[in-house]
This record gives sequence, structure tokens and C-alpha cells, in this order.
Amino acid sequence: MLTGRLHTRDEILHHPLFLSIERQIALHLIDIHKRAPRLARLAASHQKWLMTQTLFAMHAGRDRGNPRSGLTAGRMMQVAKEFDLASKNTAASFLAELIAYKFLRDAADETPDRRLRRLETTEASEEAMASWFQGHMACLDQLDGGNRANLTADTPRLFLLAQPRAARALIQDPVWKEPRSSIGHFLWSDVGGLVLHDLISRLPDDAREHDRTLLKGVTISEIASDFGISLTNLKRMFKKAETDGMLGWENPRNRGTLWLSKTFIEDYFHWQSAKFAELDSAIHWAAGQIR
Repeated sequence: MLTGRLHTRDEILHHPLFLSIERQIALHLIDIHKRAPRLARLAASHQKWLMTQTLFAMHAGRDRGNPRSGLTAGRMMQVAKEFDLASKNTAASFLAELIAYKFLRDAADETPDRRLRRLETTEASEEAMASWFQGHMACLDQLDGGNRANLTADTPRLFLLAQPRAARALIQDPVWKEPRSSIGHFLWSDVGGLVLHDLISRLPDDAREHDRTLLKGVTISEIASDFGISLTNLKRMFKKAETDGMLGWENPRNRGTLWLSKTFIEDYFHWQSAKFAELDSAIHWAAGQIR
């Protein structure tokens, strides 16, 4: 039986432990990157994240009684266009990349239809997605002492029910789909999401109480090295935010201590609260389905 209450988006955003669980999930996502860097990089821009969650939801929702359900190349390209996730060509290129790196494969089909190319996720991508989901369940449990993570680990079907429901909601949610401009230019860049996670993982406990929060020991060159990002591209991400007054350095030429503005931090938390709320709603719904 699932314990832990269903939280609204606003309750999550303003919960006194939200900063703590944001650090927790940021470190968890960075750890996934370290364990599977190639796979993590394939979902480290917001556009690729949206497509990854969508294709996994298609795979998890396959109905073997319906030959047109599940993940097919054509259906993925159609959905990407329908929900304005990417062009058909971009979606097709992304699928080809996932297949080339063995994160997707052609599915064995009992009644093959030559007009369809049915695909399925591989063990490596399933393990990474399950870890992503479990990390968020553990964070939600921190808010109320619930058992989401343990129950999902004991009942894997919960994950397969909840992930598609949350994904469908998030790809239609303007708050999640279109992050505020203060953080958006990071998120739409390759690996920019990991850069944000790194910054958030360094926040002190009182970060939400100040107009500016200092992050000591942060250098652009170190971040570039840690995540294998071009220094030029990373400087461009920071420069845009610096020009907009979202962050900056105590001294000229990116020297001294990095500071983050309250707006920058709160915009990130506002965006993340949408994801946590939909995942909480989805796990409660899934638990009700198999009760």
C-alpha cells in the first residue's frame, strides 16, 4: 500500500525541504551521467529529454493486442511533430542515434508489418530510466516520510504505469515544456541540464533566503572538464545568464566566487516543481490501478 500524501505543485515548491531534495536529485542525475555518460548525454538537452521520456512511455504502454501501439519510428516522429517536441527529421535522427549506441533496438514482432518499424528499449536504457524514476520517488518520500521508492522497487509494474502518465502530462505542460528564459538557454543546449544540476547541487541550506547566493570553488574550466563540454559553448551559456543579471562573478574575467541570483534559483525550482508534482500524481494513480 502506498503511503505519503499527494502534494500539489505549489506545496512542493514551497516545502521547507524542497531545496534539500533538489540537491539530492541533482547529485543523483549527475551520478547517472557518471555511470552511463553516453546515455546521459543523449538526454541532457531539454529537447532530447522530452523525446526520451516520450519514446519510453510509448514502449512501456505497448498493448500486444493492438499492433499499432507501442514504439515505432513512424509513430514517434508523428508524436514529436504533434506535440511540437521536434521536427520529424530531428526525431528520426535521434532514434537513429539511440539505435546506433544500442539504447534502442528493433523489436521481435510475432506479426510483423513491413510498414511499421517497431522498436524497443534495451536493458541499459531501461536501467537508467528506472534509476531516474527511483531517484525522484526517494526525493518525494523525503517530503512526507512516504514509501514510494520502496514500493516501486518491490512492484516494478508501478514504474511502467506511472512513467507514461507523467510523461504525457509533462510534454503538454507549458511550465515544464518551456522553461523560463533565465534557465532556458542552459536547458536547450547540449549537456546544459547537467551544468544546472551541478550548480544546484552546490547550493547552501539558506540559498532561498538571499538575493544572491555565493558558490565557492566553481570554475568554468572545471565544469567543462567534468562533463566533457566545449569551453567555448559553456562560456556562451554563462555569458547569456550573466548579461541578464541571473549570475555573475565577484571579479572581472570570471574570477573570484560565482554568485547565483534569487530569480535564477527560484525559476529553476518553479520548473522542477512541475516535474515532481506530475510524478507524484502519476505514482498515486498507478498505485490505485493495482491496489
